[in-house]
Amino acid sequence: MIPVPEGALALAGRDDGAPPPKRLTYRLYVSHFLSTWNSRVFEFGAVLFLASIFPDTLLPMSVYALVRSGAAVLFGQSVGSWIDRGDRLNVVRVSIVGQRLAVAASCGCFWALEQQGVALGANTQKGLFALSVALACVEKLCSVMNLVSVERDWVVVITEGNEDARRDLNARMRRIDLLCKLLGPLFISTIAVSSTLIAVWVTLGMNLAAVVVEYLFIAQVYLMAPGLRRQTGEQGVELQQSSEEAEAGERRTLLQRTLQPTSALRFYFNHPAFLPSFSLALLYLTVLSFSGQMITYLVSVGYTSLHVGIARTASTVFELSATWIAPRLMKRIGPVRGGIWSLCWQMVWLAGGVSWFIADHRGAADSMPNSRLIAATGLAVGVALSRVGLWGYDLCAQNIVQDEVETDYRGTFSTIEASFQNLFELVSYATTIVFSKPDQFQWPVIVSLVAVYASGGLYALFVRKRRGHLFHAIHCVCTKEHGNA
Repeated sequence: MIPVPEGALALAGRDDGAPPPKRLTYRLYVSHFLSTWNSRVFEFGAVLFLASIFPDTLLPMSVYALVRSGAAVLFGQSVGSWIDRGDRLNVVRVSIVGQRLAVAASCGCFWALEQQGVALGANTQKGLFALSVALACVEKLCSVMNLVSVERDWVVVITEGNEDARRDLNARMRRIDLLCKLLGPLFISTIAVSSTLIAVWVTLGMNLAAVVVEYLFIAQVYLMAPGLRRQTGEQGVELQQSSEEAEAGERRTLLQRTLQPTSALRFYFNHPAFLPSFSLALLYLTVLSFSGQMITYLVSVGYTSLHVGIARTASTVFELSATWIAPRLMKRIGPVRGGIWSLCWQMVWLAGGVSWFIADHRGAADSMPNSRLIAATGLAVGVALSRVGLWGYDLCAQNIVQDEVETDYRGTFSTIEASFQNLFELVSYATTIVFSKPDQFQWPVIVSLVAVYASGGLYALFVRKRRGHLFHAIHCVCTKEHGNA
């Protein structure tokens, strides 16, 4: 029996438009933090564990990362269909338990590979590695299931009728994501420096300790928000009068006719929210972030671990600032205009950083010994400042998708978006595989910049279609035209 927080049942009569109670949001934040923290720790920890187990080759690590992301691309739609059709609580519970069991079993594989090493024999080593790859795919799919269910579906239902509350909830949850993204890898890498085996045990212990709290808290959120219960029968067919809902019904029928992937993709491409969603996914085709590829380049030109840490911290500060700026921007000018402003900010700073990088990079052959270091620093500054626009646009696009995608197909739509995100992320890895030398890094940088501007172009098309123009005409020009009429 799930313990129900005092006063939870009274929330059933809560007026639409009222902000969700703090005891509900507190439990939602704790559950989301535990899920995101453990996912980030395991994702980065697995890389460290494999680097320790296979110190002389990058092949196992590359295979592990590629197959894990590939699973999200291939099976994302199936996960989305289950999110849409299944009981909301059961779906999230399965994602929690499935993720934790996959991590626990993976830790067992890593422990055996690290502790026993060559004594296991070549075939056993390969078998355990293959098992860890399969478990990583399960963990990734469960992570996507949890993220899409909570961020794209539960948040919308919980804040129904209150746009300000939804934006605030989105911003706070994104803040949690970004903090876990920064602190999780730092935490597990600090432990791994002392001992890889201890890091494996810590990862295992945190996952097992968190599952009970996360399982209970998400269930309590479900009980405190009656709107999360799926409506069936006559109750689920109430408001079908407006032309907008009739059009949405036609899209539902399209998906219901067949479960083939092509139909789901057609639904995604024809949806009014396609362009904001796809533009967001396209931003994942980048090496312009303080992750593995760019960090490796910075180290190659002379950055120390301290310098990298300072750069990552500064970038995270800018990213976090977006979670305060974007809600205020959307409240003032709306999510559609907020999105174009955010993308323009990102494009301007990346253009400046990349221009600085290319100009100084070409001077590396000259007599200036620090030319590449100066070029890398210019790029790092531009990338860090651009993150305000990136995460501002992320929140604007998320708000548009939450508003416009029908309740019954939020999961399908959002997991297809997640599949494209993983696909473009794989393409970004391919750019640094093709151009693997540090002195070739300018080409992945240029590809990334082109992807950002392509994303901006697609979103500009969406804004043009939606509003009839990109920017307001200058007031004095409009006045003059009216005066001459």
